[in-house]
Amino acid sequence: MAMVLYQRGLLDLDVPVAAVIPEFVSASPATKQDVRRRTITARMLLAHTSGLAAHEKLYLTAHTPEELLNALYASPLQSGPGERSVYSDLGFILLGVLLQRIAEEPLDAFCQREIFGPLGMSSTTFCPGPHIRPLIPPTADERVPRGFRGRIIQGEVQDENAYVLGGVAGHAGLFSTAEDLSRFVRCLLQGGSPILRAETIALFTRRDESSHGSHALGWDTPSPPSQSGKYFGPLSFGHLGYTGTSLWIDPVRQLSVVLLTNRTWPDCSNQAIKEVRPRLHDAIVEAIAPEPGRKR
Repeated sequence: MAMVLYQRGLLDLDVPVAAVIPEFVSASPATKQDVRRRTITARMLLAHTSGLAAHEKLYLTAHTPEELLNALYASPLQSGPGERSVYSDLGFILLGVLLQRIAEEPLDAFCQREIFGPLGMSSTTFCPGPHIRPLIPPTADERVPRGFRGRIIQGEVQDENAYVLGGVAGHAGLFSTAEDLSRFVRCLLQGGSPILRAETIALFTRRDESSHGSHALGWDTPSPPSQSGKYFGPLSFGHLGYTGTSLWIDPVRQLSVVLLTNRTWPDCSNQAIKEVRPRLHDAIVEAIAPEPGRKR
């Protein structure tokens, strides 16, 4: 969505977040006094250099979307804007709000019309309907006394903050299939048609100069030891999902790997995915595309 709005001239990467979301500064006396917040830009949110915390359990005290967003706006910075790169759920929630206000449309409606529809991603959606939910693997057992909602989480967003936001958020809530994601990947590997331009993809997927880590704009890039394994080249880009999903793309090899798991079932204590992901990527590259430029 950010890429589409950028190439239409609607998203200025260096626009201050406060210019679009004034509440981000005015939410509380503490935020009003923190002049650093006024310097945070859309680029910083995309590159995870805003200084916002990686995660906060806002859902423990916020029970409506309005309450959760107000808590987000009042959330203190953990470092100065632009000082370091830390993946931030809070930053991507804020980014989602920013994009919605620029587009003057909810995330799910915009993405359906401008991305999923044109690419034929018919099984990709926020908030799956009841006829689809039984087909989706469960991601958490929150039955009392385990967790937040007191039930098995199946076919609804696992992330608690996104749940309070109604299941549609900038950091979580999207459901898809490997087939649909392969359509999305083909778009990115074949110049962006029909929704993006090649130069837009290049800008957003290369490591951002302002990042102090491996992040591009909205994407990550390999940095050893990488979850993409040892073969994905320096022009590769991808993203991980907390529930055990990932997407990595190597444009030189014309290779992509979509991995969809429910590693958080029955709870998030199992960290074996961190060993599985790189081994899986290595095995795939060794099997079908060991040399850069060899297309499969």
